[in-house]
Amino acid sequence: MIISASRRTDIPAFYAKWFMNRVREGYVLVPNPYNPKQISRIALNPDVVDCIVFWTKNPAPMLGELDRLGAYNYYFQYTLNPYGPEPENRLPPLQARIETFKRLSEKIGRERVIWRYDPLFTNEKYTVEFHREAFARTAEALKDHTERCMLGFIDHYPHIRRAVGQLNIEPLLPEETEAIAVSFKAFADGYGIRLDTCTVKVDLRRLGIPGGLCVDKQLIERITGYPIAAGKDKNQRAVCNCIESIDIGSYESCLNGCVYCYAIKGNYHSAVSNKRRHDPESPLLIGTPDKLDKDAVIRERPVKSLRDPQFKLM
Repeated sequence: MIISASRRTDIPAFYAKWFMNRVREGYVLVPNPYNPKQISRIALNPDVVDCIVFWTKNPAPMLGELDRLGAYNYYFQYTLNPYGPEPENRLPPLQARIETFKRLSEKIGRERVIWRYDPLFTNEKYTVEFHREAFARTAEALKDHTERCMLGFIDHYPHIRRAVGQLNIEPLLPEETEAIAVSFKAFADGYGIRLDTCTVKVDLRRLGIPGGLCVDKQLIERITGYPIAAGKDKNQRAVCNCIESIDIGSYESCLNGCVYCYAIKGNYHSAVSNKRRHDPESPLLIGTPDKLDKDAVIRERPVKSLRDPQFKLM
């Protein structure tokens, strides 16, 4: 089993203590995001967890806790964008996040910290030239601290259109995408960083930029040291190449304050309210079992290691 922690919220930034408590207890309760009365009890024992994929914009609160994960394999998808406080209004300063990136890389290895430049968008402030310069500066700063960059483009989900519209953020023109991709590829190559796109929604293979995997079978096999028998994640969009994983986060609980965020559904106030309901000792990320609806049902979710049974040591 591969654990995603989490596409739905920033666990390292806001819920690190809770996550470590769940590792210690060996299980987590995760409501179905489409039917919160259906709750899965998911084992988190090292014998069934092949790898944990952390998604974050600020893993600083977790850095001091990583030694407690010695029995687990894991890596980080670390989003490091150059935007200011208008679109990302509750993040630490960029330079502080770059330094955190370096510290994390030095602690766990550069192959286990993936830089995400995501989502990419333009307006009158964040122009093509802005992105060229920002990417070059950040790539130079990270050249010894990561092996790969995942490039993502903004999705104009219906529930974020009003918020991004206030910043005059529109879908990229084809010529903008082309210009940005060409320059990014040149800088990435120059610093020895592999550049992939997140999903195949924007196909840049003709420019030497493949569609990558965020939950990456090849990287997980490299980290674990054994083959993984896993297929494409059927719960993700068709344009997503990721292999199957189980997400343990909850929507509307991230406090990073990004106006383009699909996971808070355009409602930061709900995220603040849900954070108040968070108890780091609870098996649920939001709320406690004693406050569940009386007709809520908790079921054990069958899980197992994805280690390929055909693999034999020579």
